[in-house]
Amino acid sequence: MSEENTICVGEQTESTPTASQENTEGHDGEHSEIQQQAEEGSNKQLSADTYYKYEDIHSRPFITPDSEIPENLLFLSHSFGYDSRRRGNLQLLDDTTLIFIAGNLLVLLDISTKEQRYLRSCSGGGIGSITAHPSKTYFVVAEKGIQPKIIVYEYPSLQPFSVLRGGTERAYSFVDFNRDGSLLASVGSTPDYMLSLWNWRKEEVMLSCKAVSQEVYRVSFSPYNPGQLTSSGSGHIKFWKMASTFTGLKLQGLMGHFGKTAATDVEGYVELPDGKVVSGTDWGNLLLWDGNAIKVEMCRKGGQKCHAGMVQPFALEDGQLMTIGSDGAVRGWDFESIDSADSNSDGSRFELEPMNEMVVGHNVCLSSLVKSSLPESCVWFAQDSNGAIWKLDLSFTYTTPDPECLFTFHAGPIQAMDASRKSHLMATAALDRSVRVFDFLAKKELTTTRFNQGGTALGWAPPVVNQSGSLLVTGFEDGVVRLLELYDPQRLHMVSGRSPKGDAMLRLNQAFKPHNAPVTAVAYERNGEILATGSSDSTVFFFTVGEKYNPIGFVSVPGPVQALEWSPHSHSENRLLILCQSGHVVEVQSPDPEAERPTNTFQLPDLSSRSFRFRSIKSQIKREAEIARRQAAKEKKKKEREERLKQSKNPDIEPEEEEEEEEEELPSIYIPESPSPLYCGFYSQPGQFWLSMGGYDSGFLYHCKFSEKQDQDPDQRQDEPFDFLPVHSTDNDPIRSIAFSSNRQLLLCGMHSGSIRVFPLQPADHSLTSMQAYWALSVHDNQYGPLRHIRCSHDDLFVLTVGDDGNIFSFSLLPPEELQKGLQRTRARVPSPRVGLENEALAQDIEDPAAYSIETAKQKLENDRLRREAELKIVAKQKKLAELQKKFKQLLTVNQSLPEQVRLKPVELQLDQRFREQAERVKAQRVREVRKQMAWEEERSSIALRKLQDWFKDSLEANVVTVVAIRSDHRVSTYRLPALARPSTGLRHHRPGWPDEDEAAAPEHRKSRAEPVKDSSVLEEEEVLRPPPARPAGIKLADRQVERLRKAAEKAEQARAKIEKRKKEWAQLYAEKPDENCEDPQDVQAIREAKENIGDLKLKSAKDFTVPKHLRVNAERKRAQLIGLEENTREKQTEMNRRIVILRDSKVRLVSQLHAQAQQVQKVQQRLAAIHHRPKPTLPTILPEETPEKRLGYSHATLERYRHLREQRLKNMEQEEQEGATSLLEQLEKEMEGEDGKEEEEEEEEERGEEGTPGLSASYLTREEKEKEEAKLSKLEKELQREEEIRLLHEQDSLLEQMESCVCQFDAELLLLRHQKLRLDWQLKMADLHQMTLYQELLLLKEFERREDKLQENLSARIKEEKSITSKLEEYNEQLELRRGDIAKLQEREKALIAAFHASLGEENKFEDFLTKVFKKKVKRVKKKEQKEEEEENSDEDSDDDDEWDDDDDYDSTEEGGAALDNNVCPPGCEPELFENTVQLRERRLDLEELLAEERKSAEALKRECDTLVKKEKLVKSSRKAAEDDLELVNREKQQKMNELDVVVPIRLHQIEFIANGSVPCDLSPVLVLDMKELNRLRERIRQLQAEKSHQRDLYIQARQQHVRLIHDRKDMVAQIQVLEKVCNEQMRMKFGRPVNLEALQTLSGNRTMEELKQEKLVREAAYAKEIKQWDAKVEEARQALMEVTRCNTERLRHMTNLFDQKKELEHKLNSRQKKMGKQFQDYRRRADQEEIQRLQGLVKIQAQQAEALRREIGLLSRKGVHVLPPNQAPKPLLAPMPTPTCHTHTRRQGPRRPSKPLKAHNSASKQGAN
Repeated sequence: MSEENTICVGEQTESTPTASQENTEGHDGEHSEIQQQAEEGSNKQLSADTYYKYEDIHSRPFITPDSEIPENLLFLSHSFGYDSRRRGNLQLLDDTTLIFIAGNLLVLLDISTKEQRYLRSCSGGGIGSITAHPSKTYFVVAEKGIQPKIIVYEYPSLQPFSVLRGGTERAYSFVDFNRDGSLLASVGSTPDYMLSLWNWRKEEVMLSCKAVSQEVYRVSFSPYNPGQLTSSGSGHIKFWKMASTFTGLKLQGLMGHFGKTAATDVEGYVELPDGKVVSGTDWGNLLLWDGNAIKVEMCRKGGQKCHAGMVQPFALEDGQLMTIGSDGAVRGWDFESIDSADSNSDGSRFELEPMNEMVVGHNVCLSSLVKSSLPESCVWFAQDSNGAIWKLDLSFTYTTPDPECLFTFHAGPIQAMDASRKSHLMATAALDRSVRVFDFLAKKELTTTRFNQGGTALGWAPPVVNQSGSLLVTGFEDGVVRLLELYDPQRLHMVSGRSPKGDAMLRLNQAFKPHNAPVTAVAYERNGEILATGSSDSTVFFFTVGEKYNPIGFVSVPGPVQALEWSPHSHSENRLLILCQSGHVVEVQSPDPEAERPTNTFQLPDLSSRSFRFRSIKSQIKREAEIARRQAAKEKKKKEREERLKQSKNPDIEPEEEEEEEEEELPSIYIPESPSPLYCGFYSQPGQFWLSMGGYDSGFLYHCKFSEKQDQDPDQRQDEPFDFLPVHSTDNDPIRSIAFSSNRQLLLCGMHSGSIRVFPLQPADHSLTSMQAYWALSVHDNQYGPLRHIRCSHDDLFVLTVGDDGNIFSFSLLPPEELQKGLQRTRARVPSPRVGLENEALAQDIEDPAAYSIETAKQKLENDRLRREAELKIVAKQKKLAELQKKFKQLLTVNQSLPEQVRLKPVELQLDQRFREQAERVKAQRVREVRKQMAWEEERSSIALRKLQDWFKDSLEANVVTVVAIRSDHRVSTYRLPALARPSTGLRHHRPGWPDEDEAAAPEHRKSRAEPVKDSSVLEEEEVLRPPPARPAGIKLADRQVERLRKAAEKAEQARAKIEKRKKEWAQLYAEKPDENCEDPQDVQAIREAKENIGDLKLKSAKDFTVPKHLRVNAERKRAQLIGLEENTREKQTEMNRRIVILRDSKVRLVSQLHAQAQQVQKVQQRLAAIHHRPKPTLPTILPEETPEKRLGYSHATLERYRHLREQRLKNMEQEEQEGATSLLEQLEKEMEGEDGKEEEEEEEEERGEEGTPGLSASYLTREEKEKEEAKLSKLEKELQREEEIRLLHEQDSLLEQMESCVCQFDAELLLLRHQKLRLDWQLKMADLHQMTLYQELLLLKEFERREDKLQENLSARIKEEKSITSKLEEYNEQLELRRGDIAKLQEREKALIAAFHASLGEENKFEDFLTKVFKKKVKRVKKKEQKEEEEENSDEDSDDDDEWDDDDDYDSTEEGGAALDNNVCPPGCEPELFENTVQLRERRLDLEELLAEERKSAEALKRECDTLVKKEKLVKSSRKAAEDDLELVNREKQQKMNELDVVVPIRLHQIEFIANGSVPCDLSPVLVLDMKELNRLRERIRQLQAEKSHQRDLYIQARQQHVRLIHDRKDMVAQIQVLEKVCNEQMRMKFGRPVNLEALQTLSGNRTMEELKQEKLVREAAYAKEIKQWDAKVEEARQALMEVTRCNTERLRHMTNLFDQKKELEHKLNSRQKKMGKQFQDYRRRADQEEIQRLQGLVKIQAQQAEALRREIGLLSRKGVHVLPPNQAPKPLLAPMPTPTCHTHTRRQGPRRPSKPLKAHNSASKQGAN
């Protein structure tokens, strides 16, 4: 494919890139190395040969091999779209050239001429990111695909300069140059997210590492520190540094921690000169990063956001930080304020206002900016995510021009597209609420119209509907369908004289809303009489076509509508094919517009339809293909075999049958649970159609037809296609859209991957049999740019595509030169306006998204009609009911006027009791409903009342009570204490990870481990080693023997118990024995206490001060201290309040007492003369503040008065509003106080009246009748009166003195309590200061709490892990020791078993070798736990193995000598009992060997576990030490921070001892404040330590002496133990012949079997003795017979001697006569003698060996040893006596057979001589 205006890349060009020479002050050593390498690469002179050829590397179309399709089938004409929502999709090459990505193309756009040039991607998988070199002489294209490349192009020649490979696996997400352009940074997308630094000139990767595991949006070099980089992305920001390590340069990244700030996606950031970074957020504020932590969050004044929505900082220009946001604004912020920003005390936000601001426009969302390359230029080009490119002047001066919108495009996926049937026009609709019309021949946009909702469907009316081709039908996401008319406004000027602007305009003709969901498809009927619209609300609506489109009705379908297609003219019936996204296909008959319809709805229930529900057959297709493949493979093998037979020389030989290979299981039939989505389809023949499915069923085109059985529910149908067509490489890339050329010779397919496929077809090929070869080209983005719509122009010269990536492409079928020549006189014709168009009123639009649809409006009208009818009926019923009520009342009146005996009762007037009950039920129901409705208000009122009580009444524990002195103004008041809050349970909650965890589990665990459970192997061992069962005794034991056995068993049991007890005592003693390096627990405890109490004498402010563990605090403990301080303070305040209340109560009692005493004084003074009256003291009263609880008391009169005042207030509402709302209660309180005052005055007046009246009477009596009374009284009466007067005066004085003393005592108590309260106030103030300090420490501790908790959790985890490992290690060691003990026991038992076997053989057993072989035979044994099935399966193998074992044994036995013996059968001559015993011992030996192997295996496993745990323990200890060090550093830092807090310590002058030159210095900063008690305690402690030191020295000397003495004693004891052991061993050898186990000997009990055998032995001995006597008699008889035979034999011997003498004579004669013959006989005798000599020598050797064996046996028997045979010899029979020359006959009879042969020969020779 050739691109228009693409520069030839083969021309010769010379270019010398220059690198920036400037150096930054922060240029570190690590970066200098890379910088030097990059500069070396940049200094090379580039020639034309160094460039790549663009034609060699760019991607090309795919063409089916061996097809005749030309490579240049389609030529790119123009790109009308812009992927505005792609990050960083705008770069500037020079002042007039912009570049951006459009799918698989890179577009170079000339701003001035609007011409475009294109570069295709090299991989065909799309382009990931682009960037421009700082010098603007290069630009980079980072691609997508498998192992994508980075292409560096030279500009303006557009020649590929370098190709970078291997930076990522799938796609690049961002690339960027450093400041001087020597290095290139790239970051990959999923799955590897690889960050790479390139020397792009040398095409080398300098550094690389994985960035993060999340999507990365951006990476860039710091312009101020070249060795640093920053990357950001989804929920993260990361700071990188090139660091030098021992392996070279590395990239080290530090992830940014958001801390308390919510994590956000970071789209943009700016590096500051001092290393800080400013980044944006999702919510519109800026974050200032210092290191890897947020220093401050920046916002505007009053907490307002910096931007509304997403914010991105993009540049640091002229002392201001520039930011953009999704609100369409550009703001500049003061850099100095940002750089020095710090959080305030209230929070972590810093408020500032922007210095400059520019609002680009409404509905603008800026996402990236690039600056003009001109020096000192303030022009920036901005990417608008809403589909525009802006030119901005950010100089922020008075002459700054307004923002200029250079280009506008669709934003986001394009939902609909269609081409005109009359001209080269194209219309598109998208969710950005715009409908656009393009002239793809002139390559320009004609018009744009915006609506309130986004467009989702679009169709150009066919010529049969609109001849001029000016009508567009558009569907929107709110369900509205709009008819738009396109016309040329310039031609409208010719008609009306107006002069509108623009090349085309869209005018609304009609708007209607048939759906409640987005419109997804529109289609005209083939005759143009009906319009059908489909929606995702699963309905299809029909309209009549005319000047006004009127609704016919709608049908419901099983799923959301995907596409609509009317049957073509070739079909006999006019039907509509409805494709649903859910896989349903429905065909409906075209509705009749003239037919009668229901009045209440538009639904068409009688419209005939057929339905089809797709059922997956892909798995069946694969299964059949696999079957065919296997069958073909079999046929191929069969043919090959036949060919081999034909070619063979011996055709008569029958072929061997080949073994059939096991075939794999065929693929199963799979039906996806959720149906695959249906993407597109089209008619093939009447009733038949093709479908393209997505999801699992992609990869095929399915040929389907409607079933004849249409009675089943459409949702329950399962219809399968009757044919299918596989489409190459579409399993994961389904066909999304299909279009045909006008002659149906080209099938155009839009793929899910954004590529185009063109299939050439044969004419009238409805079955698509010619759909084989194809031409494919990647156009749109391969990841998110599915090709949604594809169309051909009306003349089939252009192909138009739109995708979800927002791109629109036009392709031509002719080369650009031929196209230009053929269409140079042709231009796209915009329809002319209709006549009278300018006079027509604009159609009414539907702007409300919530407007009723056509069906909903009709149903609403019907419902309104029914409701009105119902209301009329209700009114009529109510009128009739009112008449009946009136009539009933009249009847009641008449009934009341009748006489009582005639009058009807109310019960009789009731027609039916149930009516009344029903009315009561209705009333109760309404009451419940009212209560239910008022429940919320009732609850709200009760909550409000409770809150008021809690705040004003219950918030205080008690009212403030003030007690006033009687004689002074001194007063004392209680403390105002708030109500005690519920104690927090948070303090009791244990913080995880702290060391005060419950450690009781560890001892329990140790205790449980200390008691190991008896292993099952021990039981098996006991069972295996149990002696074989005793043979049934033939003789019953006697009672004496049974009793002896019982006593022996009891004695053995007692010995065993005693031994066990002694073992336990020894074990306990050894357990209590301390280790050699063990220390005295008392000493350890004393040392620990000393270390804990010795204290750190360094000051807390010292840098090396270590905080003791018991003094370490955290937030919880500090909070506990605060709560403890508050509780202590409250306790003291409560105690003081209690004392004040007691004093108040005593005053109340005192006042009542004084009043009573005043009355007594008054009574006394009534009886005294006035001259003797003393003035009474003023009686105190109880003030209101002394009894505040009475203020809340009220009476009925008070409530009545309140009601009266409230009624008056309601009458005078206006005046009350002016006075205030609290005047009512204040007035009531004043009146109550006035009434109380009046009552007190009345009481005083009454008292005064009572006092005054007697006084007056007395004075009157005194004055008037004094003389008369004195005259009348006698002398005695006068004396008595005088005594009475004296008594009364004394009583008056005593009462007055008592009153005075009580008052003085009360005032003294109050004064004392006042002084105590003042002292308590001072203490409380100190407590407040201390509380403030504690609170400051608490805030400080909270800052460290998270770090400390994390470290403490880590430390606790390490400690716990260490304890676990230690406990496991101890447990494993214990188990290992037990296993070793068990192994030793098993070995001992094995030795005992072997000894028992040898003992059972006895001495001189001729079957010893055979039985030893049987005993040591290896037998393959089957475990008892194996299942029977496994035994059956392995029976053959076991038998074979057994045979092999047996064969080996037989072979061995055969080799060793003689005939072979079967090891499984007792040989003849061998005792069966001995053989059975040997077999049993062999079984026990095998059991022991198995147990021993298992024990050794488990011991080895335990040993490996122990080694692993030891290594792990070392690692855990090191990690624990590191965790402790980290925690110690945090505690030290925390202590240093706490030392910086100010603590208030009030002191007096005499407490200051820091005096310089006789005066107190002004600067007291170096002063150390000490508590005097603490200082005295330290001094006393020094004296105690000195005395303790002297005491410890004495104890050390004593312990040293005792240690030396104990060492000597231990040596003596060891020597004594050795002597005793030697004596014991000697005694055992003397008694038993060898050392024995005394414990085993003591525990030997009586053996019943042995006793039975002894008894049987005695019986048999008696029987054998009797038999021996019988044999002795027989032997005597035989001896007599032998003597007789011996006599006969003697006679015969004598006779033989005579014959022997004769023989000698004859031999002598024979020798003399035959000398020659004698020589032969002499040689023969010599040979016989030699053989005899050799035989005798062998016998001597054998006898020597036997003699040596006998000597050793005698030696062993003397030590009670066992029998030992000579080496490699079997027991031999006793030797016969040596043959002598005088006894040849005896030798021949009793000697062995071998020497008999030469004797026979000798005799035969002598006989021949005699003869």
